[in-house]
Amino acid sequence: MDEVVQSEHGLNIEDLSERPGFDEQFLGVRVDVPALEGVESVLLPYTHFSVLLRLDKRLAAVTALGIDGTKLIDIDRSGIQWRLDPRLRADQQTGEKVYAGNNIDRGHLVRRASAVWGETREEATRANVDTFHYTNAAPQAAKFNQGMELWLGLESYLQDNAADNGRRLVVFTGPIFGATDPVYRGVQIPLKFFKVAAFMHHGSLAATGYVLDQTPQLADLPDVPRPGALDEAPPLGPFRTFQVPVRDIAVLTGLDLKQLTAVDRMPISATLPAGPVASTWRRLRSLQDLDFDFEPNG
Repeated sequence: MDEVVQSEHGLNIEDLSERPGFDEQFLGVRVDVPALEGVESVLLPYTHFSVLLRLDKRLAAVTALGIDGTKLIDIDRSGIQWRLDPRLRADQQTGEKVYAGNNIDRGHLVRRASAVWGETREEATRANVDTFHYTNAAPQAAKFNQGMELWLGLESYLQDNAADNGRRLVVFTGPIFGATDPVYRGVQIPLKFFKVAAFMHHGSLAATGYVLDQTPQLADLPDVPRPGALDEAPPLGPFRTFQVPVRDIAVLTGLDLKQLTAVDRMPISATLPAGPVASTWRRLRSLQDLDFDFEPNG
């Protein structure tokens, strides 16, 4: 029998049997975790969020998080160790082997600070610990710069300025697997990640989409890294953040995002509903570069 592990706060962090997971009615209208057809996956519930894990990649296809901005609690991360989810076999997950002895970070897909809320400190602490499961991580470049800061700041910005339903926000995040992704230590390293935010605006569901690009400067390399076993960590480049049509994310990931594509508030999505993928992406260098068909502060 496995030893029961206790966190510094006294929580049984190995017993995940009662985790409620993402609340589909969080915004007052039903918004489901996007489905992914034709790929073997498993839905794992945690506190305030769920992870749809792709068993073929051993990484998440998408994470789904509900953020209640009125109940956020400031709890630090000290003493919390990354861990495997005991509900799955170790060989079904990406663990410490990928991140050891290199410049690759365990990138939180569900942002830790966004999940740490609740009616009680114990509830928030449980969410804090839950975000440190490897099922909620993906390999990302260790170098932080403005692009990554923008990526992390999007949730706070939208929660504070765009959501009018008691400052509630739903965020879907995940990798965009591509043909040029390198495979390192048996795991595909996604070069791009997506985020789709859903919220209520004047009583109606609204959504916006974003992409984070950590593609290396491929022109500077003797060979473009492609799938195959690599002994050395792939050279991941600077983070770039884009605002993109939700429909592009659906095409690139295979996720069912029809509900959110229909309520996309990026103006170009309405004026060019069938444009080529990536043709209308908007590079973000600051939050002032965001483009909506409404005033966020209005």
